Amino acid sequence: MTQKPVLYTCAASRGLRATWAAEEAGVEIDLKILPFPPRYLAPDYLEINPLGTVPLLIDGDARMTESCAIAHYLATKDGITDLAVAPGDTDYAEYCDYTYHADATITFPQTVYMRFAIFEKDKGWADAGHAYAKWFYKRLVKIEQRLQGRDFLCADRFTIADICVGYALILAKNVGLDDGIPAGLKAYRERLTGREAYKRAAEREEKGRAALPS
Repeated sequence: MTQKPVLYTCAASRGLRATWAAEEAGVEIDLKILPFPPRYLAPDYLEINPLGTVPLLIDGDARMTESCAIAHYLATKDGITDLAVAPGDTDYAEYCDYTYHADATITFPQTVYMRFAIFEKDKGWADAGHAYAKWFYKRLVKIEQRLQGRDFLCADRFTIADICVGYALILAKNVGLDDGIPAGLKAYRERLTGREAYKRAAEREEKGRAALPS
């Protein structure tokens, strides 16, 4: 029997992109929810992933640690699907661009904000964190302009690019960055989080978190 891909992640982390993609694609995964941060609270995980980061996908000999790449991989591992845009198809370039844009441009300032303004605010770096919040808001302009007159980012359908970008908007709501999100992007986020696959993914991760030892 073929072994299922194993996904190590923390609930509601960037790994949600991968859990969500698996649900959308109908790919069965063995989901392993870790306490956050795993490098401190699950030290044995470092033997599997020396970086100590999540997510980590293991599928046979394949080992992947980038959430957007994992999401794309899960949606295409058995062949191209409507969740991706194939080379030569309309919006292929845009699909690639927005999928990478999600982490490289949008999620990056969020993570710096979280470090300075939330996780290490007692060190007096809150002002730096709020500066990164403003940077994050400014970097939403490309997404906002792209979605004018569109429900989704690419090819007139929901794709992995929407999962990758949408997660950044979900994270913004979860960490106190929602005030600067334009109304149009909030409506886009509502469309995404209303999907049944998203609800299943979020519920599955939350159940995993609830089952962790206290």
